Order: sequence, then C-alpha cells, then structure tokens
Amino acid sequence: MRSPILPLGSFVACLLVLGAGAGLAAQTDKPLPDPHQLMLDVSTHQKRVDQIRESYTYSTQVTTQDLDGNGKVTHTEVQELETFFVNGHEIARLTKKDGKPLDPKEEEKESARVGKLVEKAEKTPQGQAIEGGDTISISRVLEIMDVSAARREAFRGRPTIVFDFAGRKDAKTHGLAEEASKKLKGTIWIDEADREVAHLEVTFYDNFHVAGGLLANVQKGSNFRFDQAPVDVGLWLPTGAEGTMKARLLLVKNTRQHFNVRNYDYKRFTVDTQQTKDAKVVDRKE
Repeated sequence: MRSPILPLGSFVACLLVLGAGAGLAAQTDKPLPDPHQLMLDVSTHQKRVDQIRESYTYSTQVTTQDLDGNGKVTHTEVQELETFFVNGHEIARLTKKDGKPLDPKEEEKESARVGKLVEKAEKTPQGQAIEGGDTISISRVLEIMDVSAARREAFRGRPTIVFDFAGRKDAKTHGLAEEASKKLKGTIWIDEADREVAHLEVTFYDNFHVAGGLLANVQKGSNFRFDQAPVDVGLWLPTGAEGTMKARLLLVKNTRQHFNVRNYDYKRFTVDTQQTKDAKVVDRKE
C-alpha cells in the first residue's frame, strides 16, 4: 500500500495528541480558557469517546499525486479504504486501487495485513503506535510548543477557541515525533462546546532531518490540514485532510507529493446484528 512521504496516520496522531453566529456572540464576554488546559480537556474528552468510535466505520479515499519541481503532476494514485477502530486505534483496510477492486491475491495479502493490525491493536494500549514508531503525549506537546494569539471565532457556524502554536527550537526532545514537533507551526480550532479539534493547519517552518538527513530531509514549507465534524451526538470523526510533503530521500532523490483525504459514508453498527445505520455528518447546534 503506497503512502505519502510521512505516514498520514502517524502524522495526524502526532499533531492531535496535541452553533450559530448568535451563540458565538453570546459567549464572547466569557474569559478565554487557558490553551494548555483546553488541550488537556480535548485529550481527556477523546479518551471518553474512544469506546463510542468503535461502533462506527466509514469510507476513506486517499488521492496521492507525485509532483515535479515545477509542481506539475507526474503520477496519480487513488486508494479507497474502509476505516474502523479497535481498542482506540484507527485501522484502514484497502478495498480499491485506482477504482479497481483488489484481485484475489491482493485481497488475501490485505486481509492478512489487517488481521495482524487488529491483533496488535487489541494488545497495544491506547496512545501507543501499533506499527512501531514514536508517539507523543499531550503533556509533551505543551512543553515543546509555544502558544499564542488565543481568540474566539465561528467555524462552520459553531463557536471555537483558536490559537497559534510553534515548536521551540531550544526544547529538549527524545524520539522522531518530538523532534519533528519542534519544526512545526500552525493554528488549531477547538470546538468550544464539544472540546474536539474541528480544524488544524500545520507547516514545517524549518527542514526536518530524519537520521541526520541520511534517510530523508523533510523540507521547509511542507504542510498539512485536517478536519473533523460531529457525526452523532457527542461524537466527532475525521472528515478529510490535505497536504503537500517535500523531501530529499537518501541524499539523492528529491520527492514531492500532494495528498488529499476524504472521509464519508459514516455508519454505525451493532456487533450482534452486524446491521449498519447511516450516520450522516450533521451540523448539530447546541
């Protein structure tokens, strides 16, 4: 299964562990919450809804484009996946490539891959990566990032708390995820009522060297956007993501990719009946 330069799921996890207009106006006199406490609230709330998420599945379409030095598309690949959750871990099963279902051999290989992931997910505590690699806790994110410009804004008709953040170059870090966080800056929108990440925009403001640059050098300007929305009362799920990654691999190959992720067809199921119930993305007002 082909993937963008940085594994999308890991990139998102690294960053995340981080009503009507009238409703917003009514709350503008309230003091803004402390951004650090707000992010801790987000983390705590997410842990409470992890069990609910495991009753949902949705479709994911990932479009990956290879770009040349002038930004011209040289190759496009479209993957369609079924996404679900096990023990708080997100797992995606590949179902189609470039509009074509997997052949029997590919299907067998994918079933084996997903089966192994499910087994690992069942044994891996929430918050830890099931395919190896680093994770980063919310407390560490807050130690590595400087937060500024907290404010209130309406986002898709709902009140949100917005603030900017940037990694501190002088922060002492351990592991790939923490080191990468030092090179990021961006803005995050937190839904004030539900304490969920509604929107996230992140950019590498400096080059990031993997293994001292021997394996890869993620270049300054690589960027990422992420969106969530409520799909049921109290439950938010990802709706999409987009980004461009520029890197130099193994000191010799320059690579640039643009990826677009679209999530749709949210369904709720019960284990007993294996029946599905459509759960459309809704704009639930308080």
